[in-house]
Amino acid sequence: MELIKRILRVIRANVNSSIASAEDPEKILEQTVLEMQENLVRLRQGVAQAIATQKRTERQAAEANSQTEEWYRRAQLALQKGNEPLAREALTKRQAYKETTTALFSQIEQQNDIVARLKKDMRSLELKISEAKTKKDMYIARARSAEASSRLQEMLGGVSATSSLSAFERMEEKVLQLEAHSVAMSDDKPLRVYAQLGSDDLETQFTSLESTNNVDAELAAMKVQVLNEAENTEHNNLLTEEKQNTAQPPQKQLPKTQDS
Repeated sequence: MELIKRILRVIRANVNSSIASAEDPEKILEQTVLEMQENLVRLRQGVAQAIATQKRTERQAAEANSQTEEWYRRAQLALQKGNEPLAREALTKRQAYKETTTALFSQIEQQNDIVARLKKDMRSLELKISEAKTKKDMYIARARSAEASSRLQEMLGGVSATSSLSAFERMEEKVLQLEAHSVAMSDDKPLRVYAQLGSDDLETQFTSLESTNNVDAELAAMKVQVLNEAENTEHNNLLTEEKQNTAQPPQKQLPKTQDS
């Protein structure tokens, strides 16, 4: 017996897990709001029917009350005419309409309570639907965000740190193999390497000589330029002094006076 209970418990747990995993939050919320709106439509129809029944009962009560007053007037007329049996029948008829009127007004009070309760439930359901729509949008946004985050985590989990390091290690090994192969190829041709090294050394020596000659030539040109600049400066100074002497006017002698 205990074994059967455990088996049933496991089955129920698996079924619940399958149902929970198959549930789409967005679809469930949309369906829930749709069902609430359908209930609101039915509730409005019920309120409309209750109000229509109430109005019909009020008309019936008004008609019964009118008949009550009419049969009372007829009873008075029959009694005035001296017809007491007819007056009695009229009062009996009036009593029946009076009881009907009383019952109808009692029914109207009950219908008023029903209509008021239905209207209250309808307003409460309208508020709940409005809140549900707001929460639905929020929950759908949160569900989509959680789903996107879950997918991202799955993608990141697929690219683990171990696999990434293994890829780098494989590439490093590949590079080392290529370098070793290159060195091996160069070892097979030592004469070419030595010839290349000798050629490089010779080129370096000539390049050094050429660069030294270039420096000497540049230094000589610089000396000539400095000397020319000094001569030009001295010449310009002499020209400036001559211009200044030429530009000064001769001094006029004052005439001699008799006292002198």
